[in-house]
Amino acid sequence: MTNKTLFPEGFLWGGAIAANQAEGAWNIDGKGMSVADIAMYKPDIDIKDYVKQWHIGLEDIDNAMKATEDAYYPKRRGIDFYHKYKEDIALFKEMGFKTLRVSIAWARIFPNGNEEKPNEKGLKFYEDLFKELRESNIEPLVTLSHYEMPLYLVNNYDGWVSRDLVDMFVKYAKVCFERYKGLVKYWLTFNEIDSVFRHAFTTLGVVEDKYANKKEAEKAIYQALHHQFIAAALATKYCHKIISNSQVGCMVTKTLTYPETCNPDDIILAQRDNRNNFIYTDVQVLGEYPRYLLNYLKKNNIEIKMNEGDEAILKQYTSDFIAFSYYMSMVQSVNAEQREKVGGNLVTGVKNPYLPISEWGWQVDPKGLRVSLIDLYDRYRKPLWIVENGIGAYDKVEEDGSINDDYRIEYFRKHFEQIGLAIDEGVECMGYTSWACIDIVSASTSQMSKRYGFIYVDADDLGNGTYKRSKKKSFYWYKKVISSNGADLD
Repeated sequence: MTNKTLFPEGFLWGGAIAANQAEGAWNIDGKGMSVADIAMYKPDIDIKDYVKQWHIGLEDIDNAMKATEDAYYPKRRGIDFYHKYKEDIALFKEMGFKTLRVSIAWARIFPNGNEEKPNEKGLKFYEDLFKELRESNIEPLVTLSHYEMPLYLVNNYDGWVSRDLVDMFVKYAKVCFERYKGLVKYWLTFNEIDSVFRHAFTTLGVVEDKYANKKEAEKAIYQALHHQFIAAALATKYCHKIISNSQVGCMVTKTLTYPETCNPDDIILAQRDNRNNFIYTDVQVLGEYPRYLLNYLKKNNIEIKMNEGDEAILKQYTSDFIAFSYYMSMVQSVNAEQREKVGGNLVTGVKNPYLPISEWGWQVDPKGLRVSLIDLYDRYRKPLWIVENGIGAYDKVEEDGSINDDYRIEYFRKHFEQIGLAIDEGVECMGYTSWACIDIVSASTSQMSKRYGFIYVDADDLGNGTYKRSKKKSFYWYKKVISSNGADLD
């Protein structure tokens, strides 16, 4: 099938991974513990029960810090990208990647987060990684914070609730900019910054169990979120100052909600959900808190403590582009309680009868990606970058070693068609990085068996396996898509 819409020249095709899900080597070369090292594989909990899968309390932290066996802490081992990155980059180069999205583990640079000097071994690892990418003609897209803040800052500072973390993060960011200014042009600040209410511990280091009630936890989360907004703006400031040709993007989860019917009440509910999703880009792209959020905070007696000059910082140092993840769409209804529910990534809504659903309960909606691209571009008129999109599935290895993942090819084909149509309608889209380009540990369920990649990694949920890499059928298909710049989707 030939795509009638041509992707723009220089479109950045590639893939995405995160340090905490891929690197492993969680306690070597000076790395400190991170919030990801607490995440457990929970086989006794329904894979669709994302609240229980993500939840981490004080007892969980204590048990994880004492644990002597790592079998049930898969993010501590990842896929051993720390030692195998050259092999993996060679495979990405073979596919024709123009870009690779990775993250830097903060705790690998500053093990506790508050040290005076950075860890040289950590800095050197990423320097070598970025050089390897450059030598392979792959542009690095680097996230500064992707669900892997130092655990010490949770235990000793209450996470991002503390204003101290702003200075610590900015120091960490400046160290990265100075060290990698000749290697990295494109940066992201916080991964899915909108996830603060879905999993406050992972995103902010906020342990909700410590608060007397949900209202007190909500106040803490809004305060912590403000500190991340300020840290992101200041990181953008210094990145532009240190790296002359740099571009810094914000990164959010694009959640799209449809009304179940044309009942105005359904439409208002869907509008509210979509508006709430725009809060995070409104602040980072428009440079100010939207009035609807300020009204909500006032009505609910939630006061965000701001330092003098905070509003000016947000206004002056806005994002150069908008990066986002897109996996599913949702439905809202005034009759939601009487409807069948589906969910994914801690977002729950009414089942859409027009859409297929993945084995993990995620509604697959390629046309929703097109809607999302148009909505974002019309609202902000900033370049967009799809930095996460993909489908988790159980892959079967045949006797001859082949993996015929036609379902993955079909998923991507339909999404690429819709991206092309959005571009045809005037959307400025910089690139696309699939999640994940190689099998890694799942963020939500800490499984290896929930596979996203074009490359298979021989490891199971408890870490057993050779960790050998092998190419799936989709590997060759994506290679063809990239070489044709999206024209050949057959």
